[in-house]
Amino acid sequence: MYKTFSIKEKLSLFMRILMPILITQVGIYLMNFFDVVMSGQVSANDLAGVAIGSSVWIPILTGVNGIMLALSPIVAQLLGGDKRDEIPSVVKQGIYLAITISIIIFVIGAFILKPGLGYLAIDPSVENVAYYYLVALGFGMIPLFVFNLLRCFIDALGQTKISMFVILIALPLNVFFNYLFIFGNWGVPALGGIGAGVASAITYLCTALITMFILQRMHPFRAFNIFSNWVRPSLTAFKEQLKIGVPIGVTIFFETSIFAAVTLFISAYNTETIAAHQAAMNYATIFYMVPLAIAMALTIAVGFEVGAKRYQDAKVYSQIGISSGFLFAILAGIFIFVFREEASKLYSQDPGVISLTQQFLIYAIFFQLSDGFGTPIQGALRGYKDVNVTLGIAFVSFWVIGLPSGILIANFTNLGPFGYWMGLIIGLGAGAIALISRLINQLKIYSAKKS
Repeated sequence: MYKTFSIKEKLSLFMRILMPILITQVGIYLMNFFDVVMSGQVSANDLAGVAIGSSVWIPILTGVNGIMLALSPIVAQLLGGDKRDEIPSVVKQGIYLAITISIIIFVIGAFILKPGLGYLAIDPSVENVAYYYLVALGFGMIPLFVFNLLRCFIDALGQTKISMFVILIALPLNVFFNYLFIFGNWGVPALGGIGAGVASAITYLCTALITMFILQRMHPFRAFNIFSNWVRPSLTAFKEQLKIGVPIGVTIFFETSIFAAVTLFISAYNTETIAAHQAAMNYATIFYMVPLAIAMALTIAVGFEVGAKRYQDAKVYSQIGISSGFLFAILAGIFIFVFREEASKLYSQDPGVISLTQQFLIYAIFFQLSDGFGTPIQGALRGYKDVNVTLGIAFVSFWVIGLPSGILIANFTNLGPFGYWMGLIIGLGAGAIALISRLINQLKIYSAKKS
């Protein structure tokens, strides 16, 4: 990151930060995409099992990663405020925190996972796939969360191409391991959907090791001595990161867990409906990576300018990011509509699944508009370290408005499972409206401050 003086310079720098983040996010999500697609080639039960497993895993993954995301505005503001000497200690404490949280989740999961899945009363073969898929993923949690913590440090320095490089290595590794463990090749037993979890856990480990090697050997990371001169874990440092990270994590958890809740409600329908729902959600989420990447880039850019007390520059970055997100949302909606049949056939050869997937994708178009507008706003607010009100907005829009609306529409109209998607659209729309109001308020507050 560096100071810019014109809108043209800001747009250029923003795109230089954004594009590697976007490629990184797409690469990360493509791992899940290939898990689902490749599992679906085994059987509908394997696809449904991975769908159920993902519905449990993704809220945990994104919620904890939200806590890790606190490092981005912290480091960005330290960098903007010329306090580089404080950065290494913050990163080291973040690593301790990532490991601690991973262990806690693993222990909790060991006690509640099996009973929780049993409560869903799903087909035993689907439950078996979901359970062991999650068990396999659990063994990759520590390297995964450490990688995400380190990635936040790398990106906050503006070195987003490095994260992109790591993921571009990890993605083909994940596909290769899927090829081995899902289908049983090169003497490896065929594990079906369970093999996708094994492949992902191994990939997480490889990704963390590659990232640690880069930070130890390459400029400018080497100068920070992240893996030397270790300090003891500090509860005070944990508290500082958690103060920002927990609201971010819980906000993301509220958003992703409502999608997981919808998947669990839809598990009451037949296997074809579950598979089609997951296929449509998986495909639509690929497009969500763009507003998510814009949000992450905004957090870095806005945080850097706020740290340097250049509040007008922070406002301009916010405007650039939000406009870009909304424009993309319109284009994504058109693309999904035009190619919905071709997309459906990527996931299954079952005519029933293909037909249902196309219907779900029509509803997914409206996700794009709300996400393209609301998600970048969240990123801008994180740059200001404004996270608590966003948490409240997420809870009300998704769990007070969105999910209850979906339940009512699904059970008291003829839309059936599509009613839950209508509830999601209503919740996302309500959240986007509330978020823009909050950002406008923040911009007024900071505009009154002396730059």
